[in-house]
Amino acid sequence: MNGRRPVREVIVDTDCGIDDALALLYLAGRSDGVPAADKAGPAVLSELSSAEQLIDWGRSAPGRYDLLTLGPMTNVGLALQADPLLLNQFRQVTIMGGSGPFPPVGTSLMIDANVQNDGEAASRTFSAPCRRRVMVGVNVTKTVVTDEVAIARLHASGSPRGQFAAAILESYIDFYRLAWGRRISPVHDGLAAALSVQPEWITTSMTGPVNITNDGFATRAHVMRTAEGQPVAWEIEPAPDSIAVTEVDAQSFLEHFLTVLEGQT
Repeated sequence: MNGRRPVREVIVDTDCGIDDALALLYLAGRSDGVPAADKAGPAVLSELSSAEQLIDWGRSAPGRYDLLTLGPMTNVGLALQADPLLLNQFRQVTIMGGSGPFPPVGTSLMIDANVQNDGEAASRTFSAPCRRRVMVGVNVTKTVVTDEVAIARLHASGSPRGQFAAAILESYIDFYRLAWGRRISPVHDGLAAALSVQPEWITTSMTGPVNITNDGFATRAHVMRTAEGQPVAWEIEPAPDSIAVTEVDAQSFLEHFLTVLEGQT
């Protein structure tokens, strides 16, 4: 035993925004004992559609891959139309999307674009059979933020990786300044990526079936539980359980996230 973590093979379905780029940079920058020769990027693009590729990977090696979704779940939804049992082929599925349990009375949540933009696909993804499905929703990602101090740290790293991360984060925190009056941004996709490979940073979670709701304004994916863990006050659509993250070790995650983006691993 050399004390290294086992190598994890993660398939990422993403829409490649700024937050997604940081998550990919984080996953690609982790060493975890993987030889440098094994870290090379894909040499060719697949001739299959994204949905077909997901099916091919899942069927080719059941239980080998993790699936991480960082955007709307359209590709996964299309794949599930062709193979309703597809998610059982993955070791685990981590979803950056959803809103966790219903919030405490008098509080509100951020819009969840990944569910809002394709609620039908989200419904298929959360209702399909799955070995282990983890929701990293806006209820928890909104609590973990990068700020100007973190960006200054990345600028000061001097590495190409850190400089790139700092540059794109500058525009991201400008985008969010009108939401909070400060130059900060939630680490939505980066947190989901990190928890997919280091679940020990999950400190609190709630398990239960997930349904898609629409209140006339927002489409959301909720675990059908109140903030206190009680069942909701209506009949729900049956669905297999999902694990909804509600609290994380933000300090440990952020330190590791920034260290990786600085190019120190």
